[in-house]
Amino acid sequence: MKREILVHGGAVAVMEDGRLCEYLTGTEGGLAPQTVVRGRVARVVRGMDAAFVDVGEERNGFLPLKEKNGDPDAAPLREGDAVTVQVVREAHGEKGAFLTRDIALAGQTVILMPCGRSVGASGKLDAAEAARLRETGRRLADGRFGLVMRTAAAEAEEAEIAAEIGSLAAVWADIAARAPVSPAPSVLREARTPLETLLDDLIPRGVDAVISDEPETERLCAGRCLFRAVQADPMHTAGVPARLEEALRRRVWLKSGANLVIDECEALTVIDVNTAKNTGKRQAEASLTRVNVEACAEIARQVRLRSLGGIIIIDMIDMIDESHRGEVLSALRQAFACDRAKTVIHGFTSLGLIEMTRRRTRKALRETFKTRKEDRCP
Repeated sequence: MKREILVHGGAVAVMEDGRLCEYLTGTEGGLAPQTVVRGRVARVVRGMDAAFVDVGEERNGFLPLKEKNGDPDAAPLREGDAVTVQVVREAHGEKGAFLTRDIALAGQTVILMPCGRSVGASGKLDAAEAARLRETGRRLADGRFGLVMRTAAAEAEEAEIAAEIGSLAAVWADIAARAPVSPAPSVLREARTPLETLLDDLIPRGVDAVISDEPETERLCAGRCLFRAVQADPMHTAGVPARLEEALRRRVWLKSGANLVIDECEALTVIDVNTAKNTGKRQAEASLTRVNVEACAEIARQVRLRSLGGIIIIDMIDMIDESHRGEVLSALRQAFACDRAKTVIHGFTSLGLIEMTRRRTRKALRETFKTRKEDRCP
């Protein structure tokens, strides 16, 4: 797979084999995921086992009370208390930001959790490599903090991992020192830029080039991946604006003549696979299964591009044979293997629908751009 990252004006696009698969922009007027904030408890709702925290936005953030900042003996939060939190999911719709006290500082090879003590490893690693890295992590953490060993750690030298841990620990020391004397609400640490996040996530998986008309981008790529400077906006050159317009439509056509209809609603997203132009006389189930398999790759691309999260229901073309269903599930899991967000495909329901969940970390594409009236969910 050829993967290129296009950068222009604070926006970042990921192209895979010439197709737009992700599009990220900086959060305008809101707190992005990973931002660390000194907030103030506005209200505690014991029935919900949660607190609503003023983090300086229009809507208060939601903080589960079960998380006690790594200290099981910490005093219960009360209205008016100042608290250090991190944004897990930015505000969207009528909901405020989702918050945590379990701070996580991400690097390229590790995620440092200063309030924890457990050491884990990426689920994308095989069992033997994960076990090796967990042992390395326990040795480097020495009970001082928690770690998650990322996929990139498998190719890194221990000294390189140790250096990154030291850098992240210094960041936390600065946050911890400033928190008690900072006003609430106030930002203690800004989130990484979309490009920084993408490079950390995608370089271990392979990036052929970062292309930008902004020379300052080269600094982030130095020693990590190929940087290619261009004179014109690479987004326009690659036709990204037109592709984004297509991604705001409900209907997506497949090469076979079949199509997807994608409806984004408040509680969940529904994706319907239709034979549409791909019709014939009493098509055999094997033929319909091929259409479903074709749909899997496009579903994964559209979910990533549209930044869909939460519950997703997929209505494939009906199949009776269990082997065909298994083939489609396997194709769907393979299609989502390169997704940076945590995705769980639960399988078929009794009604023949596929259930899956995807972690929501940022706004859906339709919330970022104004959609046309006819393309909105009914």
